[in-house]
Amino acid sequence: MVEFLARRIFVMILTLIVVSALVFVIIQLPPGDYLTSYIAELQSQGESADPQKIEFLKQEYHLDKPMWQQYLIWVSGIVQGDFGRSIEHNLPVSEVIGDVFVNSLILNFSIIVFIYVVAFPIGVYSATHQYSWGDYGLTFVGFIGLATPNFLLALILMFLAKKFFGTSIGGLMDPVFENQAMSIGKALSILEHLVVPVVVIGTAGTAGMIRRLRANLLDELHKQYVITARAKGLPRGRLLLKYPLRMALNPFIADIGNLLPQVISGSVIVAVILDLPTTGPILLDALRAQDMFLAGSFLLFVSLLTVVGMFISDLLLAVLDPRIRLEGGTNR
Repeated sequence: MVEFLARRIFVMILTLIVVSALVFVIIQLPPGDYLTSYIAELQSQGESADPQKIEFLKQEYHLDKPMWQQYLIWVSGIVQGDFGRSIEHNLPVSEVIGDVFVNSLILNFSIIVFIYVVAFPIGVYSATHQYSWGDYGLTFVGFIGLATPNFLLALILMFLAKKFFGTSIGGLMDPVFENQAMSIGKALSILEHLVVPVVVIGTAGTAGMIRRLRANLLDELHKQYVITARAKGLPRGRLLLKYPLRMALNPFIADIGNLLPQVISGSVIVAVILDLPTTGPILLDALRAQDMFLAGSFLLFVSLLTVVGMFISDLLLAVLDPRIRLEGGTNR
């Protein structure tokens, strides 16, 4: 077990190093840099850039150095807890994302809870009531969830929330509660404004997970050990919970590694449409402006979530499913 953990942690660190290099290179692949875009913007407005200021900014943000030196400066800073300085905002990256990071955590945690709470009972019901009217209806709703673009669903729910409930969707709370201490009114306002983005972003993930759970559980229910247990008179509920459902949970556990980064990356466009104060719009602006330190830190964080999620899912799968072993070379 200790050897397995050490090996996986080493692979995680090596993966993050490779990903950080790829992210840094990809961000700088478009021609020019932030200062090039800045000069072009000034010229489009009929203004001229101060050459001394441009030269100072190049030296300040190491844009006058080769790409590999810029990368080493950035990585060495990350090791020391310094993610660099945002060129566009002229602030440390930690300060730029600090105010909105908590909002992103609240939103993304709510989405994950929504996906699991909704997908689990529906998937079990569809599998245990195959070809029933309920199964057909839930399958139809699931296909709609997979086929409907998030941005279109966001616009529809914004209209419905305003027309029928009088809720003005935008932000994560009413403007009167901004910069105020947490209170019951502020908490209720946050919950009210979370409904639409959680439903919009969580719909596609929920629909996909329902289909996978249904398929896996149906496969388990038709296996010989289930038929034998039924013949011996084992109660249906106990049989379902103890054996086939436990085996069918593998996709739920395996999805941990993909769920967090998918939720974060999938919420960018919806956050822009709903004007949510999360990290998504900041990441989009950073990529447009080629703000390499800010965008690179975001993407590296998403990669960290992926490798950590995969590590956790591997451990949980080994505990949940006795057919899975941590040691590949163990005698079976």
